[in-house]
Amino acid sequence: MAERLAGKVALITGTAGGQGREAALLFAREGARIVGCDLKREEAAETVAMVRAQGGGMTSMAPVDLGDSAAARAWVAQAAAVHGGFDILYNNASAPRFASIAAMTDEEWRFTIRNELDLMFYTASAAWPHLIERGGGSIVNTGSICGISALAQTPGSIAHAATKAGVIAMTRELALEGGPHNIRANTISPGIIESPATAAQLEVPGFREGHLESLMLKRIGTPGDVASAALFLASDESSWVTGANLVIDGGFSAR
Repeated sequence: MAERLAGKVALITGTAGGQGREAALLFAREGARIVGCDLKREEAAETVAMVRAQGGGMTSMAPVDLGDSAAARAWVAQAAAVHGGFDILYNNASAPRFASIAAMTDEEWRFTIRNELDLMFYTASAAWPHLIERGGGSIVNTGSICGISALAQTPGSIAHAATKAGVIAMTRELALEGGPHNIRANTISPGIIESPATAAQLEVPGFREGHLESLMLKRIGTPGDVASAALFLASDESSWVTGANLVIDGGFSAR
């Protein structure tokens, strides 16, 4: 099933590592030209080099602060200008702050809303007219199981849970408004994924073992698990899938 994205241009946010890097590599192997961005300049450049080393095509901008509307919209506009449009927007990037309601400051709350919800609105809003002109396309937004469940194992998620629930709801509305234009919008909601962002949490004594006990599939998820789901939603294989929230958590939330 190679070349599932042949001829397509894919915008992917947060490509400096983790799930974004894995998606850039996978999408490129499937034939897409990748336009990435991140705040981390050196790591973003490393991803570009990795994609090109495997024979793929990728460009990237860094640093790009997607929480700034002008910066997010400029990145989308430049991608459209360089490539004559695009077909896929994968909103992967996010940056939460974790604290309980008793401890969370206004600044931490606003930071999380800005860097987990606002940034997805900015890029989707900027991408909208380009996707309409293209005749349709796919938007894939990254949610979280925290957006559908209160998780005792991840305390202090009040802001993160609120933003990710917002992403899931926003995506449904994008699907509704996008239908007449053949624009599909779907959410991916991962559980705990083995990545640099979760390394400290997974190293807490007993956490990994306790989390594995709660899973139906007894392993921690990988960035590849998420990237493969994003590939399906980005490709024409999911041409009749929109407004969905695809949960990728090893069965955690089904129990």
